[in-house]
Amino acid sequence: MTNQNQYQNEENQNINSKDFLIGSLIGGIVGASLALIFAPKSGKELRGDLNQGAHYVKDRANEWKDVAYEKSGEWRDYAKEQSQQLGNTVSEKSQDLTSKLKETKATIQEKIAKDEDPEKAAEEVAQAIEEAAQAVEDENNTNV
Repeated sequence: MTNQNQYQNEENQNINSKDFLIGSLIGGIVGASLALIFAPKSGKELRGDLNQGAHYVKDRANEWKDVAYEKSGEWRDYAKEQSQQLGNTVSEKSQDLTSKLKETKATIQEKIAKDEDPEKAAEEVAQAIEEAAQAVEDENNTNV
């Protein structure tokens, strides 16, 4: 029984496929015929309109391309300027920090050379380091 049901299902599928192909073919022919009969313009006029529309789209695309090119140039210049400013700021901050560290080092060396009380010298060094760190932090806050 199952073989007979399977054979019948295959036969129904073949008939459905044939019917679909025949219906598609007839529908395509009828649709194309109606489109030609009820077309508002002749083929020559329609091709002319399509050509004119294509030229309009091409011109608009060229305009957009030019605008995009200009904008990309502006953004490139802006990014270059900002990166230079950032580089200069980083350079200045590193020079400031280096000079403050050199000052602190000189202060420490002076304290050691004078053979002052080690605890007092350590406190003064710690104070100098805190002042340098605070100065750098204040400069960063002012520039941000």
